[in-house]
Amino acid sequence: MTSSVTRQAAVTVRVFTQRFSATPRGARLARRLALHQLDRWNLPYGSEVSDTAGILVAELAANAVTHGRVPGRDFELVLTYAPGLRLRVDVSDTRGERRPASAAPGPLDEGGRGLLLVDALASRWSVLDRVPVGKTVRAELDLGS
Repeated sequence: MTSSVTRQAAVTVRVFTQRFSATPRGARLARRLALHQLDRWNLPYGSEVSDTAGILVAELAANAVTHGRVPGRDFELVLTYAPGLRLRVDVSDTRGERRPASAAPGPLDEGGRGLLLVDALASRWSVLDRVPVGKTVRAELDLGS
């Protein structure tokens, strides 16, 4: 009996985690630090992946500080990068009962288009329960050919 074993190249997964104040300033800082970290991981400023990730972080962080804010509580950004495979953006807040709505806004609504951008740019996105409290909104970009 012959066994066929396929070997896959080892992948080093890189992770960046940071908490930010749940303020507009914290959301801006999250985007800036995310882009800086991606540049350090050889995903340079201005590249398609960097620009897309920047928009995802900006939208998810803005949602966390606008809809998921609890006074005195921070939000958390986690970037997980598997080179050549996937970039994952997780933004967590402490308002588990307020889930993102994916309903399309009306033509005269002033807001509500952030998740439409996330849906259009991410390979997939989802909302996960965060233990012990809160939620995590996850957006993933597939990087493989």
